[in-house]
Amino acid sequence: MSQAPIQSVPTNIITGFLGSGKTTAINQLLKHKPDSERWAVLVNEFGQVGIDGSLIEQQDGIEVKELAGGCLCCTLGPSLPITLATLLRRFRPDRLLIEPTGLGHPARIIDTLQNDQFRQVLELRSIICLLDPMVLHQPEVLRQPGFLDQLNLADLVVLNRIDLAGEAEIAEAKSLSANLFPPKLAIHATTQGQLEPGWLDLEHLSQRQASYPQAHASNPVRQTTLAPVDRPKLAEPGKPVLQTGSQDGYYSYGWIFAAEDRFDWQAVQEYLDGLNEIVRLKAVLRIGHAWVGYNRNNGQPADISESAWRRDSRLEILSRQPLEQAVIEGELLGCLAG
Repeated sequence: MSQAPIQSVPTNIITGFLGSGKTTAINQLLKHKPDSERWAVLVNEFGQVGIDGSLIEQQDGIEVKELAGGCLCCTLGPSLPITLATLLRRFRPDRLLIEPTGLGHPARIIDTLQNDQFRQVLELRSIICLLDPMVLHQPEVLRQPGFLDQLNLADLVVLNRIDLAGEAEIAEAKSLSANLFPPKLAIHATTQGQLEPGWLDLEHLSQRQASYPQAHASNPVRQTTLAPVDRPKLAEPGKPVLQTGSQDGYYSYGWIFAAEDRFDWQAVQEYLDGLNEIVRLKAVLRIGHAWVGYNRNNGQPADISESAWRRDSRLEILSRQPLEQAVIEGELLGCLAG
């Protein structure tokens, strides 16, 4: 018997600049998934090796698909319709959540979701943008065209990580959000990505416009390593695979270690905590018989959690300047347990 056509799958984009807490927010939303429903999560990462998919908590009724190595708004744009069609056909979800890279521009994703191919299949509902109030004091972030357009195109703005911001920063973030036009459906404040499930079903307002719709069209990711990101078998014990890329003044360095490699937790945590010239550092590492997720923005304590990931150990560093990749790799190898 042929299956009924897929129609009007509720779809949400969870956007926000680097380090705003998107993956944490999605994990919180997944905890509220009705047992009878199947949810799909499409994760896009600027980095080459793909970490966020391993940081999303795996559970029954949830399918996670990861696109790494560039932004869906430019480099990976042609891959989006193919990936969406395959995901929908194979998994037939009751809801789709899309997490673009923090450097991404949502306009192209929105256009794809509403084109002739997907207009009847997907129902775009609220676009939620997470905003860390502390980034308003980072000029390099404010200069990024995608930062403002993530806010412009969102239906809801959620000030996240407010426990790490002062009253002045929170007031400034609220003022910025309240003065965007058209007005937002709501502006909320929270910690640890605690989004209300009901926010997902608010209506998307199609009149919202980007200020810089072509900002990323001519900025392809420049990769120095082109090995597929989903082939961990290329990594041999003690011989990690390195993949790098750059875009818009950001540099990514990603390592995949063989599943047999085990890290000394005290040594690797001390090393990772001490890396200063970074914007973002994410990892999932095998520690003895356990696996640990590590997630840190520069200048802030790391978020450390158990991970259900078992494929391999992988680490991604994002920086504003080139790094000595051979030195970092040597230090990481030195943190392997004997």
